[in-house]
Amino acid sequence: MKFDHFVAQIIVATNFDHFTTSDVRSAYLALKSDSSLDPAKVRRNIYAELLKLVKKGWLKKRISNKKGFTRFNKTEDFDINVITILAKFEVINSPKKQNDKQVKLFGKLNHYKAELLLNIGESEAYKELYSEFPELVDELQPQYNKARDNNTRILGKIRAIEGLLKQDEPLEKI
Repeated sequence: MKFDHFVAQIIVATNFDHFTTSDVRSAYLALKSDSSLDPAKVRRNIYAELLKLVKKGWLKKRISNKKGFTRFNKTEDFDINVITILAKFEVINSPKKQNDKQVKLFGKLNHYKAELLLNIGESEAYKELYSEFPELVDELQPQYNKARDNNTRILGKIRAIEGLLKQDEPLEKI
């Protein structure tokens, strides 16, 4: 089974569950950072990738009665290792043959970008919870601070890898 490695990076995150195709698309477009991509086409492709996982029994598809939104939930059979291996196999066998170091660097970069998006969502959730439950400030503040610090750390990693990739000297020398 072929599987898009960007979609895999997004959905294997432990706190990424009960999501829509549009949620995955937003993260996908942020990871790819390619303005030429058509969001509607990307959403259709992601939906097809998610349906592969539904057929395998790794995701459960739920359609809400009220608004008709389709959400996906991870099942007990959802195996992060298998999905990661499928995605890596797809990268290795892609028609573009880049050197191994560059592929690894882009993989790390995309992983950190996905992680950053999830941490930003976590920070926003803590802000929302504080608005709803101001009496929980003592419990929420340390977790919010930790998520914010993680964002800074991950952003530093992203900048380091992007800087390395933008250097003029060939990656073979690295």
